[in-house]
Amino acid sequence: MRTVELLLDEAADLAVREAWRRLADAGLPSQARHRSPTNSPHLTLATCPELTAPIRWELAEVAVELPLPVRFTGVVRFERPTSVLAWSLDCDPLLAALHRRVWEAVTSDSPSETLNPFHAPGRWSPHVTLGRTRRAGAFAGRRVPELLPPPPLSARLTTLRSYDTETGVVEVLAPRP
Repeated sequence: MRTVELLLDEAADLAVREAWRRLADAGLPSQARHRSPTNSPHLTLATCPELTAPIRWELAEVAVELPLPVRFTGVVRFERPTSVLAWSLDCDPLLAALHRRVWEAVTSDSPSETLNPFHAPGRWSPHVTLGRTRRAGAFAGRRVPELLPPPPLSARLTTLRSYDTETGVVEVLAPRP
């Protein structure tokens, strides 16, 4: 499976890593526990089985639009088969349009049954994951927001990349020269 993700600017990346550290120090699930060199704070836009030539062509066009300014809106929790704690992002018209273009790119050349329905426009909830676990309710009843630094008020999404979940290889998806 291949992800399509956006990386954060340096200041926002450091703020997320500080939140990861604080969660880990408190003994809570944290992305800081993932020691892979490819582990970076990011916003996942979509996943697909492979990045075919048509998908790559469209994603190169999306990469031209970066950097993209965004606003953090606070802490959010998800309970879908895993418990996720994240900082949510405002899905303003620019971010929504960029996400739609990525979704249209991956759906144009991927079997529909292979796509994550949570990434579809209208269902997608833009967020940067702080902690995740398979333990249901891991963050419920905790005073987690008090542990965390406040999210940055704003950030820039700077780099479009893909992560191959089978090989562990990260690929930057740059605009066509």
